[in-house]
Amino acid sequence: MRPEALGDKLYLWWLADPQNARWIGTLRLVRKAQTQSAGVALRYGSDWLQTGFALSEDMPLRDMEFLPMLPDQAVGAVDDARPDRWGERVIRYLINPQRLSTLDFLFFAGDQRFGALGVSLSQQAYVPYAHGALPVLEDVQAVHDLVRQVEAGGQVSQHLARLVAPGATLGGAKPKALLDMDGAQWVLKFADANDHLDMGLVEHACMGLARLAGIDVCETRPLAYQSGQKLRHALAIKRFDRNKAQRLHALSAHVALRAAGLDYGYPEMALLLRRLGVASDIKTNAIELFKRMVFNILMDNTDDHEKNHAFLWHQQALILTPAFDVLPTHQGLGYQSIRVGKEGSVSSLANALSDHLSFGLHLQEAKALVDQVKAVTSQWQQHFAQAGVSAADIESLSQTIRSSQSG
Repeated sequence: MRPEALGDKLYLWWLADPQNARWIGTLRLVRKAQTQSAGVALRYGSDWLQTGFALSEDMPLRDMEFLPMLPDQAVGAVDDARPDRWGERVIRYLINPQRLSTLDFLFFAGDQRFGALGVSLSQQAYVPYAHGALPVLEDVQAVHDLVRQVEAGGQVSQHLARLVAPGATLGGAKPKALLDMDGAQWVLKFADANDHLDMGLVEHACMGLARLAGIDVCETRPLAYQSGQKLRHALAIKRFDRNKAQRLHALSAHVALRAAGLDYGYPEMALLLRRLGVASDIKTNAIELFKRMVFNILMDNTDDHEKNHAFLWHQQALILTPAFDVLPTHQGLGYQSIRVGKEGSVSSLANALSDHLSFGLHLQEAKALVDQVKAVTSQWQQHFAQAGVSAADIESLSQTIRSSQSG
């Protein structure tokens, strides 16, 4: 049954402890006739103003309505509670609400969205849109089949729709779902139907390689499914915004950098962490970010946009999350998605070294980190083979990874 149309107001809730949810404030749909950018605004409630905290730097605790700065987005940290492009596609196709505004997408993303924010129909009680129980390991093949039905525009029975939750990740159009496995929540990613490589296994191998390079990465598991006559793998990525029943408030780099008035870039993330990170972690954060940047250059991961980096926001301090969405894009573009150094987003080690001072690194320190990462990535073919990636896929990837390593 098609959901009834929503009004122009909903309510934002704090769900760090879902058993003790707190009302944060009122969300309002704003239109271009009312402001320069249509989207979703927030006004904190009086209780939150007295005992809460600023959800992001651009929304300090003030008794005012905060308006979205960009079209078709929500204000500040609320924007990270929206579904990604795949989630919006799922909402359009499986839920089919009567209106498709930013406010509607926020609501229909449901209860298991990224971070610790929730969207409710009520100010008095947390009343989210319920998608039903999450799929489990035995459902992976069924989830894959449903994903392909959504892609193809086929008919989907309502009792299967729960298998694809639309609100768990920050950005991207790749098919995905949520999985309940080993008492924890995992994001389950599938390759596009027309992908010739087994990208789930490739990403698992790449994340493992990053770990060998000393980079903090999310735990991953490749899960097999049948795609026609081929055996493929989805990638399960353990959520970093959950700690058992506790939900962790998290901000994408997209939101955190914009709130700070900074451009999207690795040096900017390093500067942001120097100002707002935990003081004892300043050097560790700088080294971690620099190594991630170098690794992405060497492994042709050019889809490293600002929504593929995130922070936990704890007691008004930023904590860098483990790396996620790290895999070769197989394009050899020659530039990253965000700024690397003084030559902008150019994918070269020289450019990575050019702004080493923004990371608080001496040039020799930065060069040593480059050498450390290169020593690991130079063995990528052997590592991928040990992880089960086929010889044909390795040969195909070598066409672009080899060219990125010469930069």
